[in-house]
Amino acid sequence: MKRSRLNEITIRGIGVIDSASLEIGQGLTVLTGETGAGKTMVLTALNLVLGGKSDATLIRSGKDRLLASATFEIGDNQNEAIESAGGSVDGGVLILNRVVTSDGRSKASVNGEPITAGVADAIGSHLIEIHAQAANAGLLKPALQRDLLDRFGGDALAKVLSDYSAAYRESKDLIDRYKAAKESASQRDSQITQLQEFLSQFAKVKPNAGEFASLVGEIAKLDSLEEFRSATGIAQDAINDDESGAATLLNQARKALEGVAQKDPQLAALVGNLNEAFYLVNESARELESYAGDLEADPEKLNTLQLRRAELSAFIKRFGNEADPDLSLAGIIERHSGAKSELADLTGGDERLAQMAEEITAKLTVLKTKAEKLTAARMKSAAVLAKEVSAEIHSLSMPHTDFLADVTPADLGEKVAFAKFHVDGIDEVNFSLTTSKNGSKVAINKGASGGELSRVMLAIEVVLAKISPVAIYVFDEVDAGVGGKAAIEVGRRLAALAESAQVIVVTHLPQVAAWAESHFVVEKNSDGAIVESGVRKLQGEERVGEIARMLAGMEESASAQEHAAELLQLRFG
Repeated sequence: MKRSRLNEITIRGIGVIDSASLEIGQGLTVLTGETGAGKTMVLTALNLVLGGKSDATLIRSGKDRLLASATFEIGDNQNEAIESAGGSVDGGVLILNRVVTSDGRSKASVNGEPITAGVADAIGSHLIEIHAQAANAGLLKPALQRDLLDRFGGDALAKVLSDYSAAYRESKDLIDRYKAAKESASQRDSQITQLQEFLSQFAKVKPNAGEFASLVGEIAKLDSLEEFRSATGIAQDAINDDESGAATLLNQARKALEGVAQKDPQLAALVGNLNEAFYLVNESARELESYAGDLEADPEKLNTLQLRRAELSAFIKRFGNEADPDLSLAGIIERHSGAKSELADLTGGDERLAQMAEEITAKLTVLKTKAEKLTAARMKSAAVLAKEVSAEIHSLSMPHTDFLADVTPADLGEKVAFAKFHVDGIDEVNFSLTTSKNGSKVAINKGASGGELSRVMLAIEVVLAKISPVAIYVFDEVDAGVGGKAAIEVGRRLAALAESAQVIVVTHLPQVAAWAESHFVVEKNSDGAIVESGVRKLQGEERVGEIARMLAGMEESASAQEHAAELLQLRFG
């Protein structure tokens, strides 16, 4: 299967380097040079294209901008991951660019398309891992140690972790819903109380639609009996008076015209109108008589009606929300139609909370089981990781040092509490070392020196590289604090890592540089300034001279060159 690789790094105006291009080969590539020559600027450029923090102070003096570019050849299994991260692969090639101007502005692109630094970082995470001695401090953190163990566990452990994480999220979602329901319980209780009071008052008042207006009318009538009697009496007299009443006068008028109406059709029509008016007046007189007969004082009824109006007014004021009393009454009656169902739903909340509590208990039981499976899977992987890393450490001139990976699960107790679970499980992972057969183990963060930590990290990377999809590793002086035979073994293990991945190393150790398949040097002019090209690839005798310089500071020294040639033969020995 074709794996990703870094083909070229281009630098313009970064730090002490004016212009440089490095064509990176397969296997192990080293970058050397005198102190201050700018070796780390190459990795600075790579860090920039991979979304690292931009800084105008990185720009070379006299320049108004810097440019960093990296060209990658993408492996068969990386396209989908890179595209999901926001990149675009063109013909199996991916070019990442970063420009930083003197005013601090930064632009990033992939294959010519603008991207954010965050997208560049996401793309880079699928392609390359950069390690520096300072970064090894991350190995001291338990969270990273757990992540490293999980990476080593591969697909099998990832499946167990995925199952656990899914169960964790389900439990958390249910618990969050339960808490929300419980937090609203006080509000629910208040709503229940209000509904119960409303239904109780409604049952007591028993209002009817339009009742308020009808009450007002009846009360007004009973409250004005004398006025009604007086008015109806006057009206009756005006109609019924024998001499001047309306009925008498209308009767006289129609009779006077009846005798001549046959001679003139126009008068006949008028007689018809007078006849109709006469009958209407008489009908009104009869109705007035009936109305007046009903006008009887009823103080008891009036009091009852007034009490009812007061009761309805108070009810409407409390439960209504309209200015018009009858409109409010209509709304109240409509609300009453669904109030019983609403109350039933709310009073059923306690049962739902109890049901959710039972579901949570069941979920936590499942989660506990899955957490225990995850712990078992991690312990199994930890044993294998410890064995393989220990073997690597032994080969790095630490023959009596063993690597241990301890997995310690949280004590869940009999009554399982969700707070003891985390999205990554219940385990704490701790890496430690023993330096003798029966010696006590010492946590890495307490007992490892810088050189030891570098070798432990390298050993872990060599082991992880066998299963990692990342195919490019960069090490920035991770061999610091290492010398002699240990340095030779570090070079040997870097070369071993390079058998399954592309490895780039910035080093000051000749014993490491000797193992490289490609060797670049960052050079200075004799006056201390950086030469224009900045970085040069070494071949043949040039490599012997550079390694001699690294050994003795004198590339012309015959003994140093002899030793250098001997070191260079290690790769073929």
